[in-house]
Amino acid sequence: MQFTALQIATLIKGSIEGNPDAKVSHVAKIEEAGEGSLSFIANPKYEEYLYTTNASIIIVNDTLEVIEKVKPTLIRVKDAYSGFASLLEKYNEMMSRSGKNGIEQPSYVSKTASIGKNVYIGAFTYVGDNVLIGDNVKIYPGCYIGDNVVVNEDSKIFAGVKIYDGCSLGARVIIHSGSVIGGDGFGFAPQNDGTYRKVPQIGNVIIEDDVEIGANTTIDRATMGSTLIKKGVKLDNLIQIAHNAEIGDNTVIAAQTGVSGSTKLGKNCIVGGQVGIVGHIQIADGTRINAQSGLSKSVAEPNTALTGSPAYDYKSSLRSQAIFRNLPELQQRIFKLEEMVEQLTALLNNQGVKQNQ
Repeated sequence: MQFTALQIATLIKGSIEGNPDAKVSHVAKIEEAGEGSLSFIANPKYEEYLYTTNASIIIVNDTLEVIEKVKPTLIRVKDAYSGFASLLEKYNEMMSRSGKNGIEQPSYVSKTASIGKNVYIGAFTYVGDNVLIGDNVKIYPGCYIGDNVVVNEDSKIFAGVKIYDGCSLGARVIIHSGSVIGGDGFGFAPQNDGTYRKVPQIGNVIIEDDVEIGANTTIDRATMGSTLIKKGVKLDNLIQIAHNAEIGDNTVIAAQTGVSGSTKLGKNCIVGGQVGIVGHIQIADGTRINAQSGLSKSVAEPNTALTGSPAYDYKSSLRSQAIFRNLPELQQRIFKLEEMVEQLTALLNNQGVKQNQ
């Protein structure tokens, strides 16, 4: 599929410098782009490639100053990275509309399930009783959609995803392969004889609009009530969200992080990879947690930056690290000061002896 510079500029509301009829058929990194490629420059350190690339069209920032003649057609926008992302988004929408639809066989779809328009259900998928699937939903092969599950419009569920009974997905949700939504929470009551009795997990998981969940991530159903993943949340691969947890609007969490039961993260938090968060705490809006940190208590102050295990204030940690790096020098200075104190003490003692004589 080919697009002209004029078509692209119209889609992303950009202005053209060069040939409006220049055509592209694929995207490429600026340093690797060839004839027929579309690329973008958002980071100044890549601007040098503007004068050597063979790309046909490049999306750039309005503020970019061209100091030499360039071969490609330029499309100027306020933010080149956002403009490029917007373009890819629109391309995906076009492809999804013209892509697969219908129910492939072999599959099982309950007679009581409600299936919207332009839905694709891949082979070897199971759709249970009373399921509601909205328009334009894509469910790829090998998925399990349990009884009473709701999947709202324009959502994508990639191959091998399992969604347990009673869970709900908003609009434009994306769940990548291998993820499990609504598995039992880790609820076991210790008994007097040293064994553990399973506590039934009768709640569900509610995922709101525009959430994306990476591959092999697990979100446990609530013991009672709901585990909540709120609007705009982005979860990386290999994340564990425990029962009754709540992840606030537009919070992002990197891979291999674990959020324990009944913990609530606020809006717009940023959580690095391999972070461990204990249960039953509350984390304020805008909190930033550095990779491999361990959070063991609530965070009350919004926009706090934390690092370490146990996690503490990020700026204090940088000061501590600076001191730690200087410890050998500080140790030598202490040795010298001790030596000087000993010499001074000896001198004073000698003077005292002479005065007494």
